[in-house]
Amino acid sequence: MTLQIFDTGSRSLRDFKPLREGHVSIYLCGATPQSYPHIGHVRSGVAFDVLRRWLLAKGYDVAFVRNVTDIDDKILTKAAENGRPWWEWVSTFEREFTWAYNTLGVLPPSVEPRATGHVTQMVEYMQRLIDAGFAYAADGSVYFDVAAWVAASDGDYGSLSGNRVDEMEQGETDNAGKRNQLDFALWKAAKPGEPSWPTPWGAGRPGWHLECSAMATWYLGGSFDIHCGGLDLQFPHHENEIAQSHAAGDGFAQYWMHNHWVTMSGEKMSKSLGNVLSVPNILELVRPVELRYYLGSAHYRSMLEYSEAALKEAAQGYRRIEAFLAKVGPVDKGEWTPEFEAAMDDDLSVPRALAEIHNTVRAGNSALASGDKAEAVRLASALRAMTDVLGVDPQSEKWAGQANAENTAALDALDVLVTAELQRRADARAEKNWAVADEVRDRLAQAGIEVTDTAEGPRWSLQDSNN
Repeated sequence: MTLQIFDTGSRSLRDFKPLREGHVSIYLCGATPQSYPHIGHVRSGVAFDVLRRWLLAKGYDVAFVRNVTDIDDKILTKAAENGRPWWEWVSTFEREFTWAYNTLGVLPPSVEPRATGHVTQMVEYMQRLIDAGFAYAADGSVYFDVAAWVAASDGDYGSLSGNRVDEMEQGETDNAGKRNQLDFALWKAAKPGEPSWPTPWGAGRPGWHLECSAMATWYLGGSFDIHCGGLDLQFPHHENEIAQSHAAGDGFAQYWMHNHWVTMSGEKMSKSLGNVLSVPNILELVRPVELRYYLGSAHYRSMLEYSEAALKEAAQGYRRIEAFLAKVGPVDKGEWTPEFEAAMDDDLSVPRALAEIHNTVRAGNSALASGDKAEAVRLASALRAMTDVLGVDPQSEKWAGQANAENTAALDALDVLVTAELQRRADARAEKNWAVADEVRDRLAQAGIEVTDTAEGPRWSLQDSNN
């Protein structure tokens, strides 16, 4: 089967064909470590870790570059506000991001370049752009000449984001020396008290967009397969990456993939909205593997609306997988099902893949109930193969130590009993036997089981012992 991915640049599903047979090159815009990571940050890491794992499972050699933007206006501002050196501030939170990725089982990148370590490559890139007539130096800064590129590129600028050139705003506050407000900074002239590096045009520090073009092409070549990142990076960041890279003569990314946001009450998670949920805080509610399962459960291009109820429901779903494997015992990884493969090849349709996983769990439990241990083992082996692709295999070296077979089996048994009680309650309510319905509800509550009535039917969870 052929993997199809939704390419943001063409706004269409495209058959994936790597530039070099058997090898895939991927660049992911990584962290700007200015504060603690929240689950909105790490969703991108999880989403594209699944992409990488699927490509590896299909036999590709994958070069995966995830950068760190370690010099930025926000980093400098936060460090100054807290009276700390900028380099210490960014290093502190870079370690927090690394911890979060590792804790959620995200594979380490092939290389994790930092912007400040690639100034030489940036200087060379700027010189190429100046020589081509698409950049200019002014007062110690260097700017990309958008008008010159628009005139030369036949509609290239704006093609990724769909924005009209006459409606674009770069969002840059420091515009000294710009010929046109639409131009964007490749290099920012040094300011008193700020870190700076020497260049032929004066001391300063990198512009955000230049960093990624220089690092991506340095490690992956002038043309590479896939560029990934969050939806909010389409403009201006990714649009400007394309412009400067094409203007410098590089083919750059052949496919563009963007993950959607994690939201709360319909609003994108951000510091400014004051609704950030840090990874350590969420891990007080669920285990790391359960958080990973939750973050990866929605399609990567779909918005994920956070709620504690949804998080806990996802955790219960994962525990059903654990419970079945615990009952079967250790098995080797087998082959995924055709339905799973079809789902993953359809633009990484993880919701469909999870539906197949849970179908396999149900079939496995039925095989156990009927005494067909051989069939249960076969299904458990397939289950391990499928969950491994998603990075949540309960019997993997990463997660086996976190699973408690007795607890998961007990929860599975409890689910059967509670489901039967909820059915008795539903039957009583249908017959308007309110006394029996209330008796069931009260007995479950006394046992520490919270019942929530939803449009899809009642859902249960264990009450928080801290309440």
